[in-house]
Amino acid sequence: MRKGDTGAGPSPLTALPTPVAPVADLAREHRPGLTDDPEWYRTAVFYEVLLRAFGDSRGSGTGDLRGLIDRLDYLQWLGVDCLWLPPFFPSPLRDGGYDVSDFTAVAPEYGTLEDFEELMQQAHARGIRVIIDLVMNHTSDQHPWFQSSRSNPDGPYGDFYVWSDDNTRYPDARVIFVDTETSNWTFDPVRRQYFWHRFFSHQPDLNFENPAVREAMFDVVRFWCRIGVDGFRLDAVPYLFEEDGTNCENLPRTHRYLREVRALVDREFPGTIMLAEANQWPEDVVEYYGTESVPECHMCFHFPVMPRIYYALREQRASAIKEILADTPDIPVGAQWGTFLRNHDELTLEMVSTEERAAMYGWYAEDPRMRANVGIRRRLAPLLGNSRAEIELAHALLLSLPGSPTLYYGDEIGMGDNIWLPDRDAVRTPMQWTPDRNAGFSTADPGKLYLPVVQSLVNHYAAINVEAQIAQPTSLLHWVRGILEVRRQHPVFGNGSYIPVQVDNEAILAFKRTNAQETILCVFNLANTARSTTVELPRHAGASVTDVFGGARFPAVGADGTVTLTLGSRDFFWLLVSRPSIHGDEAPMTGLPAHVPPAEDAGRDGEAVSPSQPQRPETYVVPSAPHAGSAPRVPELPGFEPTTAHGFTQPGQADRAADRAVTGSGSGATGYGGAAAGQGGPGPAVDRDMGDHGTGDSGAGDGGAGAGGTVAVAGTLGQPRSFTGGQPAPVAGALSPGSAGPAQRRTDPSAATPES
Repeated sequence: MRKGDTGAGPSPLTALPTPVAPVADLAREHRPGLTDDPEWYRTAVFYEVLLRAFGDSRGSGTGDLRGLIDRLDYLQWLGVDCLWLPPFFPSPLRDGGYDVSDFTAVAPEYGTLEDFEELMQQAHARGIRVIIDLVMNHTSDQHPWFQSSRSNPDGPYGDFYVWSDDNTRYPDARVIFVDTETSNWTFDPVRRQYFWHRFFSHQPDLNFENPAVREAMFDVVRFWCRIGVDGFRLDAVPYLFEEDGTNCENLPRTHRYLREVRALVDREFPGTIMLAEANQWPEDVVEYYGTESVPECHMCFHFPVMPRIYYALREQRASAIKEILADTPDIPVGAQWGTFLRNHDELTLEMVSTEERAAMYGWYAEDPRMRANVGIRRRLAPLLGNSRAEIELAHALLLSLPGSPTLYYGDEIGMGDNIWLPDRDAVRTPMQWTPDRNAGFSTADPGKLYLPVVQSLVNHYAAINVEAQIAQPTSLLHWVRGILEVRRQHPVFGNGSYIPVQVDNEAILAFKRTNAQETILCVFNLANTARSTTVELPRHAGASVTDVFGGARFPAVGADGTVTLTLGSRDFFWLLVSRPSIHGDEAPMTGLPAHVPPAEDAGRDGEAVSPSQPQRPETYVVPSAPHAGSAPRVPELPGFEPTTAHGFTQPGQADRAADRAVTGSGSGATGYGGAAAGQGGPGPAVDRDMGDHGTGDSGAGDGGAGAGGTVAVAGTLGQPRSFTGGQPAPVAGALSPGSAGPAQRRTDPSAATPES
């Protein structure tokens, strides 16, 4: 490997980067709307948003920073805590921006540095943090560093990359992109040497043995931290260093350098996190956390658990998920896993066996066009056949398994993909906001869009879009928003221990999430038929069991420490396990929850929202694109009146606790209770899973006929609303956050019922 003189004079190239102009040190300014919790990431829900795919504010056909700023109200309404922005730096865009040509600038098509600073300020004002991708391992071959290195081997950048006179070094290093690359070495006709690359041949790897490279990355970290970013996703970190006789992954020198980056961040920008993208087995990934005394990354993605969720759904057995979690080592105190269902890459199958990979290709990628590299390039909804029950079950798993979950833009509405587009572009199409031209993403001529909007028969944007789903109370969007709010009310999902629970049915996955304040039992039926199971809870004999969604009382844990549960197809429960009731009351026949006495040490530290943190808005109306006229407003029923009671109510049928329709605050509905509008008979109840209607004697709201014909519609998890044709209907049995008993309509938000 040829080494250049890193201390030589300036390069003759004029294309070398100029000194970066100073920027406002927003990291040290007060951040309105954000808490000072240094472990905020442990309970956060992340949301990956591609800038070019989210909103086009200029009619250019490509999304931009202003377009994202315009949609921040939507993200606040949805309930996410932190945005993850993939690369937005100048780039030839041969790999979706991961081929960076300038680490300290914003690509002109996305806006300016000033736009990015405004994004940070606006997001923080709404209580939303932002992390960005830091592509440490490689650059584009168009980066000035590489252009100087190839043309001037003895110049200051001559040793910024890994060069060799032949292509035989490091033979044990695998080729990652087997679809497009045959070697990790590519010959450069200018320098007349081979350069090393672990990914595409247009992405040469940086030479981290060179101290100047390591210092250059320190400067990149400082640059973005001073602008105010809250963290970095470290792309492809296992491959920073090379060493003969190894596979060039997870080397000790890589960990040593990451410890140096962590020390810099903790010293100069406390509260900034490092999230490692290391597609490795858990026993290798845990090394990226470091130790409590010498830490490395705050978070690491848990890649192997993701494909096993899909595998378990088709195998209809829980063993795959149980085994990978059992093989996952403990991590240091304060560290956190990162979990996801889908992202901007293919659904990687590198961390499964050959047999499992073949089975998943058969189940999920029957068309060869659906496959890419060692994975499947499909979005969540098409992967699961647009099954609402399976999509809900997968989300419930994601939100309750150990780790902080990451949602991928558009999955909250069940967006489709386009397998006719090349490579990973299949899952990177424009966000679908409205049924209008270009799905409300852009006012540009459709031919100018960076990628066409999805127009498939099943997933056409005219049917699947934010505006339509906001107007539909039982939509997937409202359901996702609702379950995010439930998770927010229970920090145990982020900071609690994971304890597997024994059951007697192989299709059932059960585990506890527990901390000093509460214990929640999570039970999932992975089969497509109803199943019954006996759950063993030996330490909770006699304990009360309460559904966290609706507050319905389940049979108590028996004296033998077991409880029997029956779950429908692809069904799940999140059940609060608390000390035995001193009253012994059962769930009332009306379908409203029984009172649950407070558990010991009731109340959760930090559970209340900080006074400086803005509340989630109750409604969201999709804004119109520039010069496109007013956006159609979401229809509202006559006599609309929001209530001030927090919480949600039971579905229409008391004997179906599972029918807890998690929709959205305000416009969401778990069931139509009591009388239908203008009538005195029973109203329909909305099924949680599929939005199907069944008859029920009592609904989620008013149990009797409303004045002038009232329909009480319970907005799940937030403020229930009443739609009236006459006088407002009373809201009965609404649950306040952290309570399993009936809540009164109140205007004082501090009048909360103690948590059980």
